[in-house]
Amino acid sequence: MNKRARKLPRSFYDRPTGLVARDLLGKYIVYNSPKGRLTGRIVEVEAYIGHDDPACHAARGETERNRVMFGLPGFSYIYFIYGMYFCLNFVTEKKGFGAAVLLRAAEPCEGLEIMYENSPGIKKDGQLLNGPGKFCRAFGLTRQHNGLDLTGSVLYLENRFEKTPRIGRSRRIGIRVGQDKLWRYFDVDSKVITKR
Repeated sequence: MNKRARKLPRSFYDRPTGLVARDLLGKYIVYNSPKGRLTGRIVEVEAYIGHDDPACHAARGETERNRVMFGLPGFSYIYFIYGMYFCLNFVTEKKGFGAAVLLRAAEPCEGLEIMYENSPGIKKDGQLLNGPGKFCRAFGLTRQHNGLDLTGSVLYLENRFEKTPRIGRSRRIGIRVGQDKLWRYFDVDSKVITKR
């Protein structure tokens, strides 16, 4: 474990979503699962920002499904998609706004044996966390983990004070609306980011 690591405070998430998204690159996600500790270095994210963003779950207002997005920043928002995948987001900005950052990809660090156990058919480390659905599957995250406080001890993010990665920016992936917004951010030197 990195002795210099510092858990990200709520104030990190309580900022404009685009800034949070960029600053998440190179940070580490930690999950103290029932099976053991899993960690990954975040290399690809997408921002989804409020009612003016048609691709954002908050665009049509608060619902039972997206209620966490309208709560305090620094909580997990996990939803189910295509009848088979869970996707992890980090709630951002002030309470009542409705915004979050989707975790698209990470480089696996600790707990690879558990990740492989959770990911039947995956043979290479670089294929464990290279997609939002694959990430949640490998980490064992489901709707059960929706609404977790990211400043707590179960699921949280760390700054390990490493060199800031070179950041690329592009349109978001896999959406039908809001395609003009350049709100996908990625570590250009990572080998596990989504191939467009």
